[in-house]
Amino acid sequence: MRARTKVLKIDLSRYKYEAEDRSELFEKWLGGVGVAVQLLREEIDVKADPLGEDNVIVFAIGPFTPAYPLASKTVALFKSPLTGNLGESHAGGRTATSIANAGYGAIVIKGTSKTPVYVVVNNEKVYFRDARGIWGIKSSPTAGRIIAEREKGRGMRTIMRIGGAGDNLVRYACVTTETYRHFGRLGLGAVFGSKKLKALVVIGRGSYKPADAGGYRKVYEKIFRTALESDVMNKYHLLGTPVNVNPLNELGALPTRNLKAVRFERAEEISGEAFAEFNLGRRIGCSHCPIACIHIAVLREPYEGAPYFYKTTMISYDYELIYALGTMLGIGDRDCLLKLIHRAEVYGLDAMSTGVCLAWATEALEKGLISEKETLVKLQFGDHDAYLRAMDFLVDQPNDFYKHLAQGVEKTSDVYGGKEFALAFGGNEMPGYHVGYATHLGYLMGLRHSHLDNAGYSLDQKIEGEMTPREVVDSLVKEEMWRQVLSSLVVCFFARGVYKPETVVEAFKPLGAETSEEKLRELGREIYVEKLKLKMDMGFTLDSLRLPKRIFETETPHGMLKEEFFKEALDYYAHKIKELTG
Repeated sequence: MRARTKVLKIDLSRYKYEAEDRSELFEKWLGGVGVAVQLLREEIDVKADPLGEDNVIVFAIGPFTPAYPLASKTVALFKSPLTGNLGESHAGGRTATSIANAGYGAIVIKGTSKTPVYVVVNNEKVYFRDARGIWGIKSSPTAGRIIAEREKGRGMRTIMRIGGAGDNLVRYACVTTETYRHFGRLGLGAVFGSKKLKALVVIGRGSYKPADAGGYRKVYEKIFRTALESDVMNKYHLLGTPVNVNPLNELGALPTRNLKAVRFERAEEISGEAFAEFNLGRRIGCSHCPIACIHIAVLREPYEGAPYFYKTTMISYDYELIYALGTMLGIGDRDCLLKLIHRAEVYGLDAMSTGVCLAWATEALEKGLISEKETLVKLQFGDHDAYLRAMDFLVDQPNDFYKHLAQGVEKTSDVYGGKEFALAFGGNEMPGYHVGYATHLGYLMGLRHSHLDNAGYSLDQKIEGEMTPREVVDSLVKEEMWRQVLSSLVVCFFARGVYKPETVVEAFKPLGAETSEEKLRELGREIYVEKLKLKMDMGFTLDSLRLPKRIFETETPHGMLKEEFFKEALDYYAHKIKELTG
């Protein structure tokens, strides 16, 4: 299969576009994040305002798209309005397949439109559509439906769009693709909003043939069977990521009520098992994925005064949503939790950042740092109605407090205090794990400050005995370097056990390419360094990182954490950075 090496460049300021072949770029950097880092560096002023005209968005897919199962992700790189530094987000759905079938390996979006638009890419043609009629529609699903009815290509297209959070520049607004997938973290939705870009539609009608059809079928079947027979992948199919709720709760690693606790007394009621038994409506998968890890719950709400009549809503749920809008807010009722998840989905809010921001606001209100004059509603752990109102205020921003909260918990705590319990790492709100040293070092050191960078939370669960700070750092960096390869291919991280180095090498051969494990690992190291340099050019320094004091006040499965361990680890990482970057 011939890799897509064309790059489509779209200029919103001039309403122009051009495509160019960048074979040399894809040959060296594979695709995905490897290519995206290079394209972003070429196109962006590293000092650009994240919400200004000079910010650039790069979408990139990999050489395994759509050749092999689980190579279903698209990488987006941009300058994050949440952190002011490099932003990276991945999404599944149909996006990667549509871009590939349209004939592109990457799409670059520059400039800012004078009026709201949505852009349609139909193979080699690009159309700029007037979006003034749908700008300001707060519901991302509604905006998506309107565009879907206007445009052709059903079954071959992807519709990436924003809701009210993106329109109003909430710094952690996401971009929704299809119905249940998202470019979630670090505020790509706000970048869309700043560019007056309501949506990007990509319609792909192309097809490709592998260089060696017989060899391709054999490798495809091997990967397909490995995925289906894997215990890990089967776990994702049966219960999805919510399978983590009960084990983490029993372990004492489930952040609860703004991490004041690590066990939630109602965890069983909002566990993956409980959702599967009482709420699960269907499972769906991303394009070209046999696992179907996306779990959809059914929420039935009776109409007032009309017996036996119900409003039925289908709502996607996963572990991070249950953590952020459930345990962190003290919500133990599944229906109430689903209403919060749905509200985030409608507005296009990143659920993790939203939950952490509201948990901080609740504790700040408890401590008297703010009052109901700021919050406009009495925020209390466990009160889902109050949180639903607060999410409305996050999007509408009726006062200065919500304007600050829409910028993230780091910025808000700068203004109102409460920094010690503001749970952000590198400016990005904390994911749902409080397992040990590797967990929080992983958040800090990860090049996008996310648990998906290096799986520090997983390392903490595997550690037998103790690891030194240096051993933890070396392990995290090694894992993250390999993940640069996976996110350049671009395969789902859930399938990292399927796409082992030897399998990746084998998979390239029928596509007419040769590589080796050694070359792949070296490429992972090079991409890691290139990304790190870009971050540093955008202003990232280790000195700017902050450890929330709350993580030292709440016990982990590895006991109480000590600041000395982090200091030694970060000092060593600083030395490692100098070695890597020169």
